[in-house]
Amino acid sequence: MKLNKSELQIFANYCVAAAESMAFTLIRTAHSTFVKETEDFSCAITSADGLTFASPKTLGATWYAGLDYGPLIGTIPAYQPGDIYMSNDPYSGYVATHTPDLVMWKPVFHEGEILCFVAGHIHNTDMGGAVPASLSRSLTEIQQEGIRFPPTRIMQDGVLNELALSWMLANVRAPDQNLGDLKAQIASLMTGERRVLEIVQRFGAEAFKAGIGELLDYAETQARTVARTIPDGEYFFSEFADEDTVGGKPMRIALRLTVQDGLLGFDFSDSDPQLTSSLNVPTGGHPRHALLMVGLYYVLYTLEPNILLNAGMLRIATCTTPKGTVLNPVMPAAVGMRSLTCVIVQAVIFGAFAQALPRKMPACPSSSVCLLNVKTSDSQGKTIMASVGPVGGGAGGSALGDGSDASGANMAFLRNSPVEINEAEIPIRITEYGLVRDSGGAGQYRGGMAIVMELQVFSPNSLVTARNRDRTLFGSWGFQGGHSGSTARFVRNPGRADTEELGNNDLVKLAPGDVIRLEGNGGGGYGNPMLRDPACVESDVRRHCVSPQAARDVYGVVLVDGKLDAEATRRLRGQAKPAEPNELYNGAYGFNGSRLAHERLWTRERYEVLNTYLRGIPIGWRFFVKHQIFDQLALRADAHTPGTAVVEALLDELSRKYPAMVRSAA
Repeated sequence: MKLNKSELQIFANYCVAAAESMAFTLIRTAHSTFVKETEDFSCAITSADGLTFASPKTLGATWYAGLDYGPLIGTIPAYQPGDIYMSNDPYSGYVATHTPDLVMWKPVFHEGEILCFVAGHIHNTDMGGAVPASLSRSLTEIQQEGIRFPPTRIMQDGVLNELALSWMLANVRAPDQNLGDLKAQIASLMTGERRVLEIVQRFGAEAFKAGIGELLDYAETQARTVARTIPDGEYFFSEFADEDTVGGKPMRIALRLTVQDGLLGFDFSDSDPQLTSSLNVPTGGHPRHALLMVGLYYVLYTLEPNILLNAGMLRIATCTTPKGTVLNPVMPAAVGMRSLTCVIVQAVIFGAFAQALPRKMPACPSSSVCLLNVKTSDSQGKTIMASVGPVGGGAGGSALGDGSDASGANMAFLRNSPVEINEAEIPIRITEYGLVRDSGGAGQYRGGMAIVMELQVFSPNSLVTARNRDRTLFGSWGFQGGHSGSTARFVRNPGRADTEELGNNDLVKLAPGDVIRLEGNGGGGYGNPMLRDPACVESDVRRHCVSPQAARDVYGVVLVDGKLDAEATRRLRGQAKPAEPNELYNGAYGFNGSRLAHERLWTRERYEVLNTYLRGIPIGWRFFVKHQIFDQLALRADAHTPGTAVVEALLDELSRKYPAMVRSAA
């Protein structure tokens, strides 16, 4: 049975509505702020073999529209009506990609046949482990990141598996939250099953099964049509996180994108080796793993807002991620901070597509959001732990206009938690919450502004975990003459005698009365700032988006008593000298000073020499060798001599110093 186009669209709408019903159930019954306010969850309806064909459009995290549950579903040899399974083990099927993400799935039976699965995940505030909230870049192995459940039946014939539940609750710091969220997740699946069976009753079982395949096929056709508008060719781009471990070296994601007649190849082979920190992304080498493809979702949706968001659109893409690299680590690599690396992967995809479509792609969004959790105690000494919301930045400017402020743009559109909710649920005082002036990258179209949050604690032994701390060094790049956005800041006790800049630390112990201030980073600007409409700059200053000094120095706009002086502006802009483009990527990208300095030392050619060497040695040696070479190069007087000879010499020295490494490789 085949549905016509009108019927297929109606069917798609019904399925999305069913997924959104699941999301509403979850929001209304969850216990933790992170689920009911921040909305770090996903809901999905999948085919019988696990391909997501329906998910909410505006609720929950937006990273999972094409998630393939198949490897996880396939771990169970046989399902029975009433079964619900769960897993949070990143290495079991590579669907739950860090321990706080508890994935559940339920078969939907009709007349004894599995028609589909309803599924989804929630991010638990804590799953135990070495640190509150379970996640820190300082962790070095998966065993430190909390209790893990391989695929486990949590419900059979409507009865909870109390034994498995007791194992979880005995290992987490906020058991009431975990229990409440788990039951909300089960309720969500029950809602999904009920809504799916209503659709089956309306369309018939055969039409329902046919409709699933047709939705996936149609999304593939749409994606292929969009991809054929992208010029064929090969496009290279690299992107960086500030540190690959605590106080470490820059972490590099490198992408060689190939476009050929609507088919896309994403080769990440030249990315950094597997890390001894928790920034690894566990993909199992899946050629279309959802966490690698989020950037593609955004690109396709930017080019065609009517595209169906499901796993079918990923059929046009293939990823290459060699084993033992940061995007395909092996046990027991820690993976808890994989979301930081994921947004770097998205940024590198945006950078590559910007080369192919410079008028259609925006500058880089903030590509970083810090998820703040506070563990403290109330006046009775009871331990309280909660998320106080994401603190991120803005979107990149584009040829069509300014980037949106505080949106994060590519951070799954996680919601903010209202100040009143945070202060009601945890004994803290939020002393400032707003936007950071001058944070958006300057341009003809300005980058979006960053968020600032400042909070005070009152109890001893309070802990703040600031997951995904990044972008204190490498700002989000501007494009086509636009400037990079501001970098992020993390400060203890700002303005006091004991002020401390915390950099990218993500675990901070606080004394009573201590204040934490966190500023996100801004989105990149698009186009020459001197071409920005002076009236827009005047408005920016009036709204405290841009300072009067930046208006004059960066935009060439003169304001007198807050009013635009058009003649003085014309004269000042006439005296401005054209900006010198940097030598990287033909000068199209507006990188900040930290990135330019790093890539002048560590050129693409030097990285290729290093990575070729690393691929030839055992996985366990690679991160160590990278750090040794970085440290030694920094000490060499000839470090800035052009070419790769200095790196080759250092690698030869290292081979002689560690013969065991060479013998192991052989």
